[in-house]
Amino acid sequence: MKSNRRDFLKLAGGGSALALLVGSGWIPTRAWAADDVLHALAPGDSRKEFEAHTIDELVKALGGTQAQLSKDVDLTAPDIAENGAVVPVEVQSNLPNTKLIAIACEKNPNALTAACHIPDGTEPYVSLRMKLAQTAKVTALVQTDKGFFYAERLVKVTLGGCGG
Repeated sequence: MKSNRRDFLKLAGGGSALALLVGSGWIPTRAWAADDVLHALAPGDSRKEFEAHTIDELVKALGGTQAQLSKDVDLTAPDIAENGAVVPVEVQSNLPNTKLIAIACEKNPNALTAACHIPDGTEPYVSLRMKLAQTAKVTALVQTDKGFFYAERLVKVTLGGCGG
């Protein structure tokens, strides 16, 4: 390959710009691990939440004793998901002082899909797409200053749970 002065200058200029951005901190030199992010958001041992296999274990891992069924937790999910790899789920809490919204499915390898801490003054609403391994109940778990509350919805998966 024949190299000329113009190619050399482009390469040297790009390398210098990259070194400047890395040195100034604009480009991180390492990616955050999931543990780093979880510990930054919720100090303490957050991994136990993701090790829970049932809703009761999840409530205990989050610091509660039991959860009550509540009509003030609105869980929206399709009755039938054509593709288990992409199931849209929305949760709206009408409970006062909502601190956390978690979405879980006991039939997935890890029950907990997401746990979102809700700051004071923020609308307690979460929307995401989750994977379902098979037909199962999706549970929305809400933590308030009065305890844990939940809503459930059965979602039938017709094709390819978890991308298969």
